Amino acid sequence: MAVTIDRHHGLKPFSRSQRCKLQSYGHLDPNIIELNQTGGGGAALSSSQHSFGLASLQAENIHRSFSTPCLPLTTLLGGEADLTSSSSHPRVEIVLGSGAPPVNALVVEVAIAMASGVHPIPLPSGLGGAYVFRNQNGNNIAVAKPVDEEPLALNNPKGLGGQMLGQPGLKKSIRIGETGIRELAAYLLDHGGLAGVPPTVLVKFSHAAFFGAASSCSSSHTPKIASLQRFVSHGFDAGELGPSFFPVSSVHQIGILDIRIMNLDRHAGNMLVMKHDHNNSGYVDGVADLVPIDHGFCLPEWLDDPYFEWLHWPQASIPFSEYEIDYISKLDPFRDAEALRNELPSSLRESSIRVLIVCTILLKQAAAAGLCLAEIGQMMTRKFCGGEESRSELENICFMVKTSVVPRGGGDNNDNCKDEETNDDQVCDEVVAGDGGIISLADLNQGEWEAFLEVFSELLHGVFEAKRSSAKAKVGTYN
Repeated sequence: MAVTIDRHHGLKPFSRSQRCKLQSYGHLDPNIIELNQTGGGGAALSSSQHSFGLASLQAENIHRSFSTPCLPLTTLLGGEADLTSSSSHPRVEIVLGSGAPPVNALVVEVAIAMASGVHPIPLPSGLGGAYVFRNQNGNNIAVAKPVDEEPLALNNPKGLGGQMLGQPGLKKSIRIGETGIRELAAYLLDHGGLAGVPPTVLVKFSHAAFFGAASSCSSSHTPKIASLQRFVSHGFDAGELGPSFFPVSSVHQIGILDIRIMNLDRHAGNMLVMKHDHNNSGYVDGVADLVPIDHGFCLPEWLDDPYFEWLHWPQASIPFSEYEIDYISKLDPFRDAEALRNELPSSLRESSIRVLIVCTILLKQAAAAGLCLAEIGQMMTRKFCGGEESRSELENICFMVKTSVVPRGGGDNNDNCKDEETNDDQVCDEVVAGDGGIISLADLNQGEWEAFLEVFSELLHGVFEAKRSSAKAKVGTYN
């Protein structure tokens, strides 16, 4: 998809001169890309090769391609101007996530707004840089989050920056500069729009208004990589209303997604409240649907401690409906994993994809065994006792399985927890569980990984059989 806007902001048939060769981030050469530092020097990328939030990408080091959707500057100007002399004009280019009609429509709307002279507006809330786009009528249409303005990132505009891309972020299992790709992954994994994740795409912006909030060393001509998500009109977030306002189905559908992607940050503020009341008479219990946003802290590199706001809501203790059980039974973790590898090539680390597979297998077997959403969430959540944090039930199961399949003498978790793609074990040096360190799946070779999955499925079956027997025994006691 390519969008062309004329000077009157109307759509016209696309045409491109031979000199208008669009830059494609799908063909990056990691050996020649450099990251400009504050001091002006270039530093070779290591773990940052996986981070799309590059503080400054040099255009001459990017292979050319005709395939990447974008808003060409030559047609914006109505002439044959060279791209290198037109960098001050607004442009938006899809990096990853193109193909779905809702995504393409979103990018077209933002491109038209930019060509019309509408500037993105910085949002004061949150710890990272975020901007809202409005159309010519003043209606909010999209929210953009540059990855180099994430919390702790180099260009964070809210005083929480200074660290390089690829370093441990606010959540140690998710690196700085890699939340944008997770926003897109959550949208891709929301099959059939069950949870209602808004259309999301990863884009490259060239827009002067973006860089006013960045550090003084940033140039207004420097492109930025950002997640772009459809703005959702809403009245409240979940924290402003009690859970009694939300239907069971809405809570379950968000919870199903959160379990699969091991969401570390599902708080009340990132569940927006949409009302069904067509008579405009206000909110009524059970009729205000929830829309989930902000999925940057999902799919961690190892088994981490998720946060589920819905965990203790009454809806989470209600059994899944037949429709939900059927939906869960049709989930295929290996097909999802392959889809992410194809849609997000060399972007999402394999260790995170393995976490997705493990959590989806847990969800499928737990739902088939009759567990409710709250019971599954509790299996994934770490326990606190006497001020000490201990592993979750899921972590303990995975630890036992990993111990049984890794050859003796293979070393402990932290020694083996090297990312196979970057050979960078800095993040894995962070020990987060008080009684034994992190449980990473990245250090398993292919044979060990296949053996792990086989033993994991068998052990889960036994765990759920024991839970069923325990539940029957309790019922018998009360009778």
